[in-house]
Amino acid sequence: MQYSVQADDGRRVLSRRHFLGTGLGGVAAVALATPSPALRAARKTSDSIHGPLTITDIEEHEIHPSYLDWLEYDLNHYYGPRSRKVYVVHTNRGHQGLGEGHEKSEVLEQYIGTSPFDWIGDETSIGMAKAMYDLMGKAAGVPVYKLFGQRYRRWVPVSAWTVSAHPSHMAEAVKRYSAMGYTWMKYHLSTFQNVFDQLEAMEKVAPKGFKLHFDLTRFHHHGHNPDLVERMARSPIAGCFEDPLNPSDIDGYIDLRKRVRLPILIHGSQLDYTHDVLRRAADGYIIGHHKLGTVMRRAGLFAAANVPFTIQWVGGVITRAMLVHMQAAFKTADHHIVCASETVSSDVTNEQLDPTNGFVRVPEGPGLGVTLNREALEQLKRNTPPQQPPYILRTRFKNGAVMYKILSPPETRHYMVLPDRWRLMPQSFDAPLSSEYWDDDGSPEYRAMFKRLEAEEFVMQME
Repeated sequence: MQYSVQADDGRRVLSRRHFLGTGLGGVAAVALATPSPALRAARKTSDSIHGPLTITDIEEHEIHPSYLDWLEYDLNHYYGPRSRKVYVVHTNRGHQGLGEGHEKSEVLEQYIGTSPFDWIGDETSIGMAKAMYDLMGKAAGVPVYKLFGQRYRRWVPVSAWTVSAHPSHMAEAVKRYSAMGYTWMKYHLSTFQNVFDQLEAMEKVAPKGFKLHFDLTRFHHHGHNPDLVERMARSPIAGCFEDPLNPSDIDGYIDLRKRVRLPILIHGSQLDYTHDVLRRAADGYIIGHHKLGTVMRRAGLFAAANVPFTIQWVGGVITRAMLVHMQAAFKTADHHIVCASETVSSDVTNEQLDPTNGFVRVPEGPGLGVTLNREALEQLKRNTPPQQPPYILRTRFKNGAVMYKILSPPETRHYMVLPDRWRLMPQSFDAPLSSEYWDDDGSPEYRAMFKRLEAEEFVMQME
């Protein structure tokens, strides 16, 4: 069910009057995080200038960005085209806040009729938290980082991101991203490409100082993870390792830190960042996809323990802006951020927040420091990126064995990173193999293998 009305210009909005008329208004949840002195001062300033702020309507726009041309082939074969929603939030005083995410309309309804300041430390929606803090900053005339406290850094490190693919693609990604101002690149290892073949290709083109962020996604390859990490760490472009073990294996992480000279990061925590942090299981942590209130509390814990961390929210430039402000204000948030905004060819903001030598300057304007480009928004709403039909993933081992599996993005989007979910066979990150996407070429061989896979799911044979 949609609680929306049509504006004169065709925009789809959530109206306070319409919302209250449905009888579903109620009382919005109050965020649990304690307001900082800076936020209390911001609200006082806002009220003295504008009077009490009330959210009156929320525009909800679904956009369909295209991947960068050189990334499209591989990202489409992993995920297919991806969409997200952009939220334009209006107040009774004429302010406009920007957010983005994938929220359902009933989540947005909770914000209608409330004040942005009711959502300090928002624990309801990541996407709307961005808009609430944008509104609070604009109403008080301060950048968002000042709503969290003191600024600890004026420039924030940022990493590019891609998927694991053929070594030639990995080399191309390093060349492209380094030319765009990035000095870090993160990717998830895949058992369908040999990581050392990839490293060899990337080492040949990486500029001095360029580093790789390896995400092993807690996947235990068919071998010995600590040995694999030690061997990878010898590469001159190896930078850090994320989730090389199960996060509950605290003793294993402590031992691995002693064996490897590069930083070991844990993404998430099965112990709520308590026992593992205090025992120094990792060199740093990644808080991924948690609500803002949780992020703020964890930031306090990491500061007290003097443990580095970073926040990972995926999205566009609006998301990058929010991350940059948080990383500027949280004392030990000095690891690079990852949000994948650099993987698409266009966005809805006038500002792009591109890096210089691997760093993004923290915006100093009121709110998030980015503004909406209505023309770009409308173009991305109409955009139709190419769909990815089902195809066959073909993996060739050097001994002549060949594996086949039908992939159908987005349903199979995790297969090349977490194949263990399909419970087919043990696999390794360093196996002597290489994979390719076998798209439907109309050949009898393709049709025969596709039909066979529909019956058997997975084929491995000598050829």
